[in-house]
Amino acid sequence: MSYMTRQQGAVLACIASCPGGRATAMELAQRLRQEGQSVGLSTVYRQLEKLVSQGKVHKLLTEEGACYQYCDKTRHTDCFLLQCEGCGTIFHMDCSHLGELYDHLLEGHGFAINPRRTMFYGLCRECRECREAEK
Repeated sequence: MSYMTRQQGAVLACIASCPGGRATAMELAQRLRQEGQSVGLSTVYRQLEKLVSQGKVHKLLTEEGACYQYCDKTRHTDCFLLQCEGCGTIFHMDCSHLGELYDHLLEGHGFAINPRRTMFYGLCRECRECREAEK
């Protein structure tokens, strides 16, 4: 178990309170300053990278740049993300069934998947139901 500094705790609490648990480093720095904490952008980046390495935050590379997603799962090794292409919501999935696929890719193709950086794209239940209702 790793020690969490006051700054790490503040950054983690801030990202957890963001809409959808997702924000850029710039957004987090601005929110923290609005809350009265004097924190620089480089400090936010440094703390985010530590939180990513601890499995408490996912780093997402988007077309707009990097953003960070709070991870509330207690078991981090099999955690991956699902993003709805309809509404943009990101869901955490903690499922061991993908282990078979990961094993196959490693054994059959020599490729090791990093589940913490894996994102699947599709439609959530609500967006699928909305599209079906529109037909």
